[in-house]
Amino acid sequence: MTDSKVNLPLRSGVGIVVLNKDNKVFVAKRIDNQKNFWQMPQGGVDKGEDYLTAAYRELEEETSIKNVELIKECDGLISYELPKNLLGIIWKGKYRGQEQKWFIMRFLGQDNEIDIKTKHPEFCEWKWIDLENITDLVVDFKLHVYKDIKEKVKEILN
Repeated sequence: MTDSKVNLPLRSGVGIVVLNKDNKVFVAKRIDNQKNFWQMPQGGVDKGEDYLTAAYRELEEETSIKNVELIKECDGLISYELPKNLLGIIWKGKYRGQEQKWFIMRFLGQDNEIDIKTKHPEFCEWKWIDLENITDLVVDFKLHVYKDIKEKVKEILN
């Protein structure tokens, strides 16, 4: 890896844990994903946007989900770094990873309100899974993020 890649900033982002009435977690499979990796909705914060506004926007852009209530804004930020093979490819090469603020939200709607065939689709399929399984399906470089989030959600649900 060249020094210029190491000096790239982290992108400011958000992540959203969406829980249904049975406390199952929404996950989706990325279109650009060749393996069986799933993730929770997440994305970048636009200039001038606060984290919560970004979370609601990203959630709707990626899943069409609007009918949610905020359960908790998680303390602190969690960051991850891209692996070397993705540096310079993801985010047009502007960032080396992402520093995220996470939110836990309750989905109040019906499953038929969820539509991943959005204007700029990122996902090819979605499902509800047990909280315990979110770390089984995630890409390696985000595993520590999902482990941390799983513990934060467990605290809230207990």
